[in-house]
Amino acid sequence: MSTTNTRTRILEVATELVADSPDGDISTRAVCEAAQVGAPALYRHFGDKEGLLSAVVDHGFERYLATKRERDESTDPVEDLRRGWDSHVEFAVRNPNLYRLMNSPAMRTPPAAALESHRILTRDLERAAAQGRIRVSPELAAQMIMSASVGVALMLVARPATFDDADMSRRVRDAVHASILTPDAARVEPGAAEPAAAEVPSAAARLSALLREAQGPGLSTAEAALMKEWLDRVANARPGE
Repeated sequence: MSTTNTRTRILEVATELVADSPDGDISTRAVCEAAQVGAPALYRHFGDKEGLLSAVVDHGFERYLATKRERDESTDPVEDLRRGWDSHVEFAVRNPNLYRLMNSPAMRTPPAAALESHRILTRDLERAAAQGRIRVSPELAAQMIMSASVGVALMLVARPATFDDADMSRRVRDAVHASILTPDAARVEPGAAEPAAAEVPSAAARLSALLREAQGPGLSTAEAALMKEWLDRVANARPGE
C-alpha cells in the first residue's frame, strides 16, 4: 500500500469510527486495527491523536465547504447570510459527532475548515456593509453570528430532547440578524428598532467596507488603516457611547 493510500485509509476509517461512536470519541488503537496499520504509520502521517482528529474534521468539512465555494453569490448578501446560517445548522444536525469534534475545547488548533468558513461569512457581511445594510463592522458581526449559530447548533446536537422546537434556530437567527442588520434588511416589525439610532453606525460600517475595496485617493496605507479603525469604532459603538 502506498504512502498516500495508507494516509487516506487511516483517515477514512477514523471518520467512520467518529460518526459511529456513541460519544464521538475514538482511540488510536481502534483506528489502527480497523485500518490494518501499525501505530507508527498513524503517528507518521498525523503526528498524534489530535492531529488525526483535526484531519478528520477538515476531511468532513470539505464536503460542507464545497457547497459554499461552488455557490453563486446572489445580489442579496443578506439572503446569503440567512441561507448560510441555515446550512451551517443543518450540517451540524446531520453530522452531530463531527460537529461536536469541530468545536471541542480539546482542539488546541482551529481546523483550517473553521477559518475558511469564517472568511466566507465575513465576505458576505462585507458585501452587506458596502450596501449600507449592517449596523456594526463586518468583523464584529461575523463574531456575533458565528458564536450564536455555533451555540444553537451545539444545543441541537447535544440536547435534542430539550431543544426540540423546530423553529428555534430560525428564531435565534432572526434575532441576531436584527441586532446586526439595518431594520429594512432584518425584516423587523415596525417599532422593533429605531432606524434613526442606527443611521450613523450603518453609514460608518458602509464607509469602512468601501474603504477595504478601494483605498481612497491620496491616502497612504497607514492613513487608510487609521480611518478604517475610526469607522469601525463608530460602527461598533453602543447607543449612548
